[in-house]
Amino acid sequence: WLSGGAYERFMGRWSRRIAVGFLEWLAQAPHQVWLDVGCGTGALTTTILATSEPAAVTGLDLSEPFVAAAAAAVGDRRVSFRVGDVQRMPFEDQSFDTVVAGLSLNFMPEPHRAVAEMTRVARAGGAVGAYVWDYSRGMQMLRTFWDAARKIDPALAVDEAQRNPLCAPEPLERLFAGARLANVEVEYIEIETRFADFDDYWAPFEGGTGPAPAYLRALDPDARAALAGELRRSLKADSAGSIVLRAGAWAVKGSRHHDGPR
Repeated sequence: WLSGGAYERFMGRWSRRIAVGFLEWLAQAPHQVWLDVGCGTGALTTTILATSEPAAVTGLDLSEPFVAAAAAAVGDRRVSFRVGDVQRMPFEDQSFDTVVAGLSLNFMPEPHRAVAEMTRVARAGGAVGAYVWDYSRGMQMLRTFWDAARKIDPALAVDEAQRNPLCAPEPLERLFAGARLANVEVEYIEIETRFADFDDYWAPFEGGTGPAPAYLRALDPDARAALAGELRRSLKADSAGSIVLRAGAWAVKGSRHHDGPR
C-alpha cells in the first residue's frame, strides 16, 4: 500500500459508495466522536463527514502514503489523521463514541487484536462496526479479473475468497462476539459499479496497488495483452458501451458493554 493516488483510482470511488450504505445501517446519532480504523485514503472518513454530522473524526492507518493522501484531501477542521498500528492503538480506553473499520480488517495480520483494540477505545455503550468486500461472489470487478487470469494461467492459485476467509458473515460474527461485544449483527450491502467503457475498467488495475494490480504489473507484456483480451471477451457492455457490475460487502456491528469488555 505505497500509493494513495493509485488506490483512489483503483478502489476509492467504490469505497465511498459502499461506505454510504454502511453508515445508513450503522445509524449513529449526530455529534459523535468517531475513530476510523485503517482509514486508508479517507473514503470512510469523508463519508462520515458528509452524512453523519460528527463532532470529530480521527483516522488511523499504518500506511504513511495513505495517511498523507487522506490528510491532503480532507481539510475539515473536525478531522485528524495519524500513522499508527491499529492492533496497538495510541489512544486511551473509552476515547470514542463510535469506532469503525472500512474495508481493512481482512488486511490486518491479527484481526482479533484489532477488534479487541476497537472495543477497548470505544466508550461504554458505543458502537463498533466494520465492513469488508464479499470476495466469494459479490465483488464482481475482482472476481471477473481473477477468473480471466486463471483462463490464461491455469496454474494460478490465487482466489480472493480463499485468501480472505474473514470476508463472510459467520467469521465476522464470531470475530465480534469473541471481542465480547453485545448485540452483534451482520448485514449485506450492495452497490452498482458502472464503468464508462473497457478502458475505465482496465486502467485502474495498472496502478500496482492491491493484489490484482500487483499481479498484473508482474506479468510480461504478452501475458498482460492476453489477459486484457480475455477480459474484453468476458465483460459485456450495455447499449451505451458501459460495463455494469455489482459490488457487495458484509458489514458487522456491535456495542461495547456498559461495564466494558467481559
